[in-house]
Amino acid sequence: MNFIPTKLEGCFIIEPKIINDERGYFMESFNETTFQNGINHPIHFLQDNQSFSSKGVLRGMHYQTGEHAQAKLVRVLQGTVLDVAIDIRPDSATFGQYESVILSGDNHRQFFVPRGFAHGFLVLSETATFFYKCDNFYNKDSEGGIIYNDEDINIDWQFPFENLIISDKDKVQPSLANAKRVW
Repeated sequence: MNFIPTKLEGCFIIEPKIINDERGYFMESFNETTFQNGINHPIHFLQDNQSFSSKGVLRGMHYQTGEHAQAKLVRVLQGTVLDVAIDIRPDSATFGQYESVILSGDNHRQFFVPRGFAHGFLVLSETATFFYKCDNFYNKDSEGGIIYNDEDINIDWQFPFENLIISDKDKVQPSLANAKRVW
């Protein structure tokens, strides 16, 4: 596996080694020892989640606070998404900045989003199956969110806003300036 650091400290794009032959392909999608060595940080995932969405669905920008904060290892099993992480660590040099990466069932890339980041994705293909690991369990009282079109962050979603499909909950998230703090 190739671990590619991003401009946001702790976030990594991960490219697996893919072995192709006439039967198809094989890849190791996760190995705890390899992963911990690659990010240079101990982590233990507790839960896997999966979603299916159609083109234009934007899910995010979500995070968990305090003792319920979550790190995520995300990937796409089928389709293509634009995956986005926003640094919301108050003492970080990149606070309020974002990183985006195209994840697809074809490129097999993964994206590691550590604790202290808001996360979301937009489906660019007709449909997409999104899969992710979490290192902590979900806690409703600890959930937070940031509006997808926060003008201070200015995420380039690479998609017309008028064609986005967004949940009622995600349409009314606060700006980063007014969001629930991660600490």
